[in-house]
Amino acid sequence: QVQLMESGGGLVQAGGSLRLSCRASGNIFRSNVLGWYRQAPGQQRELVASISIRDRTNYANAVKGRFTISRDDATNTLYLQMNNLKPEDTAIYYCNSLAFVAAKVDSWGQGTQVTVSS
Repeated sequence: QVQLMESGGGLVQAGGSLRLSCRASGNIFRSNVLGWYRQAPGQQRELVASISIRDRTNYANAVKGRFTISRDDATNTLYLQMNNLKPEDTAIYYCNSLAFVAAKVDSWGQGTQVTVSS
């Protein structure tokens, strides 16, 4: 059964914008903190943004001021608005529960590819 389903990625020019969506299962969406991760070729998966159940947000320095994470509790959907995209943002983007990741629960979805050209 699919627990996480990311969508919204694509190919954009530098300076452009994309809005990613993540539909999550109830068990995952009820986690205290949800996040967006990304993985570029040859690199480790990294956390780029997180949001708590009380809508407290945190961002990696590389994306702060450009990305905005949000959630819709009515639809169990997590969003990532990405503005002023840079080529270094190119990666596969994933959503997940930070607690599940810490506990090494195998709950990763397929991710969605974001490619930013110069």
